[in-house]
Amino acid sequence: MSNMNATSGLIPALLLSLAAFAQSPPPLAEFEVASVKPSAPPGADSLAVGIHIDGAQVRCASLSLKDYLALAYNVKNYQISGPEWIASERFDIAAKLPDGAAREQIRGMVQALLLDRFQLKAHRDTKEFPVYALVVAKGGPKMKESAPDAAGAGRGNIDITAGGSRGGSGADLGNGSSFTMGENGFDAVKLTMTSFADMLARFADRPVLDMTDLKGAYDFSLRFSPEDFRAMRLRAAMAAGVSVSLPPETMRAVMEGASGDSLFAAIEALGLKLDARKAPLDVLVVDHIEKTPSEN
Repeated sequence: MSNMNATSGLIPALLLSLAAFAQSPPPLAEFEVASVKPSAPPGADSLAVGIHIDGAQVRCASLSLKDYLALAYNVKNYQISGPEWIASERFDIAAKLPDGAAREQIRGMVQALLLDRFQLKAHRDTKEFPVYALVVAKGGPKMKESAPDAAGAGRGNIDITAGGSRGGSGADLGNGSSFTMGENGFDAVKLTMTSFADMLARFADRPVLDMTDLKGAYDFSLRFSPEDFRAMRLRAAMAAGVSVSLPPETMRAVMEGASGDSLFAAIEALGLKLDARKAPLDVLVVDHIEKTPSEN
């Protein structure tokens, strides 16, 4: 399971990184110039991903088409319905913002790029999902709130990177926010509850929605049983389209051998709770998308 170990823990960072962009619907605009190339194949035991914005330069490395769709349309990966291969086909994008462009327009520019280069056709719908609501448990949160930002922090360049190997993985999400994975759990620094819910959604058996109403960022650690952690990483890898070199019977045994109890217990130790319920969510339905982009 080395390939899964090297990559599955990175997948939540891809969605967490989207918090760097404005959440309001952006005006549709276009990059001044943009290059789209297939990503180099990951190493047998490692993978590196990243989003970098330096002045007018935008560079994205090893993101899947599904990640770009999530970025362009401001949805989570589980809200995207399309062919399975959009989770595994990865591309690098190098682009230049036009003069005077605001970062709030980047979502729209990625959307325009997908429409042009990949001949994307998609529509929005609504679907009811079984979800977990991440809520504050009775007694209140038991996490350490991170120190507040210094005045003016977070207005510079955006540099979000993640990497992983057999020994574990981690991500630097910018502005002091980070997490590392390994030893049957992960440690978070300056993580918001919205980002935490996004991460949990990759490991849980259903989407996770932040309903805590907690506005700050927190430092905390979670530990799981080895059986649960293995199943969580396997679930994340499959959802992200990562190649898992395990026989079907072994994968089935991994999933059946996990109770999930340690995930709920770890969250309850933070003064939080996962509440199972149903909720209607927006869905992006991909009607058509090319596997190979048009030439730069």
